[in-house]
Amino acid sequence: MNKKIRVHIADDHKILIEGLIAVINTEKSLSIKGYSLTGKQVVDWFDKKGNSADVLVLDITMPELDGFEVLKHFREQKINQKVIILSSYDDIKIVDEVLKLGASGYISKGNAGGHIIQAIKKVAAGEQYFSDDIQSLLLQKITGGKLPIGDAPEDFLFEKLTEREIKVLRLVTLEYNTSEIADQLNVSHHTVETHRRKLLKKLNVKSSVGLAMYAVKFKVV
Repeated sequence: MNKKIRVHIADDHKILIEGLIAVINTEKSLSIKGYSLTGKQVVDWFDKKGNSADVLVLDITMPELDGFEVLKHFREQKINQKVIILSSYDDIKIVDEVLKLGASGYISKGNAGGHIIQAIKKVAAGEQYFSDDIQSLLLQKITGGKLPIGDAPEDFLFEKLTEREIKVLRLVTLEYNTSEIADQLNVSHHTVETHRRKLLKKLNVKSSVGLAMYAVKFKVV
């Protein structure tokens, strides 16, 4: 008797998880090994001794840790986990990034029902899998065709910030200097500068002015 493929699902919408579980349970060769509602729950689940899954179905935008951070955690901890990204966004930049971080597949949520079972089987077997719309984007990129503008929202990068980074962003916007921010947050100067560098990189801006513009746009101050 063939061993069942064990699947863990991570998404911050319980109703979507329940829908996926219902679809996956129609296939006898697959079995559900729990689910997570936040990125931190994913990391904690896989870090706990005895917990493992052949395939993780992972959302990008989740509380506490996003999908990128979960993939980075796996890489840093040398956890060789097969991952299928399930996302609302069809932006090629996001697809490229998760593939660089080790994901084996990418399915847009609108196509999940028709692809999830085949995707799990393919990825469990060591192959890559993409839903039709994502395959089209990748083909256009390879052939040099004009890529459509992705549907990642303008605040996508902003949503990737940690709670501490948002606090630093708020204080930078209020014109606090490094020493003052360090005092406010009770951290070292080095920690503040590290947060500042991460903010510049994540938000793709070059100065405190750019950070302030983001903060004002998304009503941080």
